[in-house]
Amino acid sequence: MLRARFPLGGPLDLRLTLGPLRHGPRDPCVVLARRQAWRATVTAEGAATVHLRVEGDGGAPSLAATAWGPGAAAALAAVPALVGETDDRRGFRPEAHPVVADLARRLAGLRVPRSGAVVEALVPVVLAQKVTAGEAVRAYGALVGRLGEPAPGPAGAQGLRVPPSPARLAETPSWAFHPWGVERRRAETIVRACRVAHRLEEAATRSPAEAAARLTTVAGVGPWTAAKVAFAALGDADAVCTGDFHLPHDVCWALAGEPRGDDARMLALLAPFAGHRARVQRLVVAGAGHAPRYGPRLAPRSLAGI
Repeated sequence: MLRARFPLGGPLDLRLTLGPLRHGPRDPCVVLARRQAWRATVTAEGAATVHLRVEGDGGAPSLAATAWGPGAAAALAAVPALVGETDDRRGFRPEAHPVVADLARRLAGLRVPRSGAVVEALVPVVLAQKVTAGEAVRAYGALVGRLGEPAPGPAGAQGLRVPPSPARLAETPSWAFHPWGVERRRAETIVRACRVAHRLEEAATRSPAEAAARLTTVAGVGPWTAAKVAFAALGDADAVCTGDFHLPHDVCWALAGEPRGDDARMLALLAPFAGHRARVQRLVVAGAGHAPRYGPRLAPRSLAGI
């Protein structure tokens, strides 16, 4: 077990900041609260569990971090970037829109995280391609339950699990994903990505454009997937997400009062926030509510019994 304490340069809400790293309320790898968080991860040195706790209020808050496992030292070293201490807000002008200004004020503890774990972020995003959120969450939980391992330290005894390593996923045949509700297309995308995991992890050292190009060299990884990974793993505050089913509606509703929108309209509304468009999308999702929903919802499928 290793411990460290980090000064914080401003308010930090762990639930809001690390929310993009959690996949559903019962994510087996991440547990979040406003001032505390547990996260199990795989580092280059091995598995690790990190517990984070925000301490102090007012002018001098700090973050207490405790880590367990062979990857504990690496996980602790990554904590400042993970919680957005490296998040560069220069050029962000929330006053350009009154709704964004209000969201930025109310959600002052929301930062852009940078986990640095590219493939770890990629796997659950691929599972979320073209399915309902419930299907994606169940598939990820089943995958981690079958191929992951108990997290190091006391949280492992409470059910926290380490996501499977890229090496483990790379050797998993596509048909093994079927009982988890994952068809061949998404399964093969995950396997292909994990077979070149070392190349994908290098995206963390590249410019945003180079990182996106590196991610999309994998067949089955398009702009939507790359943007979600770039935001959570690479801390790219401008990794604007297009091609999403709900997001254009939510952004257009929040910023223009329009219950329906498309990517073109959303991008036009986000243009004043160039460099921070993904940050604004995240603020809208976290604090503005959803656009009105019309018509029946997409029915979840059950592939496991086919």
